[in-house]
Amino acid sequence: MAKNKDEFVFLPLGGSGEIGMNLNVFGFGPAHKRQYIIVDIGVTFGDLNTPGVDIIMPDIEFFKGIEDSLLGIVLTHAHEDHMGALARLWPRLRCPVYATPFTMYLVKDRLNEVGLTQDVPLHEIDLEGSFSIGPFDLEYVTLTHSIPEPNALTIKTPLGTVFHTGDWKIDPDPLLGDPIDPSQLKAIGEEGVLAMICDSTNVFSPGNAGSELGVRDELVKLIAQYEGKKVAVASFASNVARLSSVMHAANENHRSVCLVGRSMHRMVGAARATGIIGNSPVLLDEQEASQMPDGNVLYLCTGSQGEARAALSRIAAGDHRNVKLSQGDVVIFSSKIIPGNEKTIFALQNQLAERGIEIVTEKSHDIHVSGHPCRDDLRAMYDWIKPHIAIPVHGERRHLLEHKKLADELGVERTHAPDNGEMIRIAPHGPKVTDIVPSGRLHEDGGEIVNAHDDGLRLRRKMSFAGYVGISMAIDRSGKLLGGPDPRISGFAQGRKGDLLEDLLDDVADVAERKFDGLRPSARKDPDKVEAEIATAVRRFFRNRPGFKRPVVEVTVLSI
Repeated sequence: MAKNKDEFVFLPLGGSGEIGMNLNVFGFGPAHKRQYIIVDIGVTFGDLNTPGVDIIMPDIEFFKGIEDSLLGIVLTHAHEDHMGALARLWPRLRCPVYATPFTMYLVKDRLNEVGLTQDVPLHEIDLEGSFSIGPFDLEYVTLTHSIPEPNALTIKTPLGTVFHTGDWKIDPDPLLGDPIDPSQLKAIGEEGVLAMICDSTNVFSPGNAGSELGVRDELVKLIAQYEGKKVAVASFASNVARLSSVMHAANENHRSVCLVGRSMHRMVGAARATGIIGNSPVLLDEQEASQMPDGNVLYLCTGSQGEARAALSRIAAGDHRNVKLSQGDVVIFSSKIIPGNEKTIFALQNQLAERGIEIVTEKSHDIHVSGHPCRDDLRAMYDWIKPHIAIPVHGERRHLLEHKKLADELGVERTHAPDNGEMIRIAPHGPKVTDIVPSGRLHEDGGEIVNAHDDGLRLRRKMSFAGYVGISMAIDRSGKLLGGPDPRISGFAQGRKGDLLEDLLDDVADVAERKFDGLRPSARKDPDKVEAEIATAVRRFFRNRPGFKRPVVEVTVLSI
């Protein structure tokens, strides 16, 4: 029973205003002693703006000092943008974890990699299973998506029920698992749903997302066109239904399958261990596949997004240990381009084309369907659930605002498009933003997890953009120059013969020496003073030089 000061709140810390890195928090109780659960805890991946950083996670500063109020982490499915941060951030949260069997298998695998399997309280929940965490009564509702066991959640409290969709689509003919059950969703809606937290990824796309069955049929026909040729298929490893379709298409065309890439082996192993797919066909290892005639093997590869260290990138560069493609071979991209990956994917495809390898994409053949709801799918879900409040998540700002507009058009009473860090009171009298809490990004760098504003990362970003200048010199205790200034410069154009860099080195040395000579005798004796004055002079030199950016400048003075 709800008390007078109880509130039911929703707090997105990742995934609202961006696609990926999902972390959603639900809280119940009076503000001073509220209890929380986390739904999903995902990652996103580094780009050109984060040099050297591969993994980015939501900032969980909000929980610092109130860890005891966090009752559990509930995972909707096993995509990296929903569970990839669990093993990395759990030591800071230290609470039980709940997931269905396929997701839990992968959770254990990840925890084992970092030696945490014995430390984390794990609760495996059956599909369609119900469980309680403190004041929250939860039930998994199986939907369809591009990975096994995609789940929505009903989250019931004394102040009302939230329906959290997770990632989903309407697939009338899923190859793995059952199709969505409209009668089940209608029953949830008829029981009463206060608010729906819903996926916004494809809100701009008309119609329906489409079915995996059509993709399977198209792959069978497509691979048949390349009789006698070596064929590689690149796809998202997490899309187990797609992997199953590729294996089926290979079998129909009398080809054996070889998995290439760690994620492929991980996902297929998880799907077989949990009974989602059987042990047929028998898979070849890379050595066995290399001995097969070209027309009798199909390589199923990671790297559809052009990831530098993935299997397909190494194959395209010709430096994969076992898999070689050459003139006349074929690479099929059974995937879409995730926004932001265009440059890396096109660079990969150009590299393949340069070697005479034929490239086939979803632009010319129906070999990919999305795992997220298009507009007609969204309309159907709103018709089934009939929420009083719509809170779109899992999208960039434009997606959330368009989803809010659609929900308004569909007659939802109240809507709110959130930003990460907004504490939203759902009940009573919601939605209303009651607080703005710390939010942002954490970067994994060299095995350490640091804030995105870390000084070292900031300097690295600046160096990657503007270069680096280091100057060393030696003085004695009287302030006499014993050695240097000796400049070192990185990240600048060298010129055809290195003359541009040589001229720049001479100019920087001259600036440093003139500045040192112009210092008062007392200042020359102070290494810290010398470092600061010369650094300022060199920065001014670059600032006043047309066409030059402002590099990171470091001066080291050794007093002997």
